[in-house]
Amino acid sequence: MLPREKLDPLPDRFILQPPVFYPVVPYVTTIFGGLHAGKMVMLQGAVPMDARRFQVDFQCGCSLQPQPDIAIHFNPRFHTSKPHVICNTLHNGRWKAEARWPNLALQRGARFLILFLFGNEEVKVSVNGQHFLHYPYRLPLSRVDTLGIFGDIFVEAVGFLNINPFEEGEREYPVGHPFLLKSPRLTVPCSRAFPRGLWPGQVIVVRGLVLQEPKDFTLSLRDESAHTPVTLRASFVDRTLAWISPWGRKTPVLAPFLFYPQRFFEVLLLCQEGGLRLALNGQGLGATSLCQEALERLRELRISGSVQLFCIHY
Repeated sequence: MLPREKLDPLPDRFILQPPVFYPVVPYVTTIFGGLHAGKMVMLQGAVPMDARRFQVDFQCGCSLQPQPDIAIHFNPRFHTSKPHVICNTLHNGRWKAEARWPNLALQRGARFLILFLFGNEEVKVSVNGQHFLHYPYRLPLSRVDTLGIFGDIFVEAVGFLNINPFEEGEREYPVGHPFLLKSPRLTVPCSRAFPRGLWPGQVIVVRGLVLQEPKDFTLSLRDESAHTPVTLRASFVDRTLAWISPWGRKTPVLAPFLFYPQRFFEVLLLCQEGGLRLALNGQGLGATSLCQEALERLRELRISGSVQLFCIHY
């Protein structure tokens, strides 16, 4: 009989890939599961002082000959008298009419965080948390499976993320938190302090990579008396996810087990009146009860287990 992990399907919407740190440009990589509405690609880095231009291409394939179609060509240009961005689409070897945006939100010598947010009809692009442009699709988004980065750009990290389900529809962009590169503060076991406690509306974001032979993963919240009223535990032995009460009682999370060895994961906890709502890999997975007073008394986040952490934000 096949092991259980061989029987469980892995839908495309759950296929996440780890971020890439300091890739050498030109850089071309496969986008696991392709692109679909609700996916995000985050680009973190800096523009060299002598930069002339660079481009980020969302391609339909990665062949050299013939050249693949490019569904979305994002091309900042710094060497002209008026720096600007060109967006375009390459289809069957021919460029379509270009779209141009002046007032370039990127500057030579400056660091940046670019977020590509893919919707049903268009891609929206924000730079350093501010909306910059939107570009309607001219080729089906479902054809895109490759990311290419070329030109004068220094890339620190490339991330492939899902929309925060707790913020969708409430703001134009989800928060694009930068990755903390090689930070000793992310060594597991890891902790973060909440000096002022937690309050409704606050979101805790934990992103990382499951190790090759994982055993478990635990995320817990402690109060000022060192009690642990909230514990979320993933067991890779029996492939279960559960809330653990302070008295050891398990409440299973009734959803597909979405942690996989050597896969990127994104856990979000939304603090709200009455408890905490949970999302994993962009999918809402219910909530756990916690009174308002207990929520405000929480002072520390602890993370342990078979994971490598890339960022923690709250």
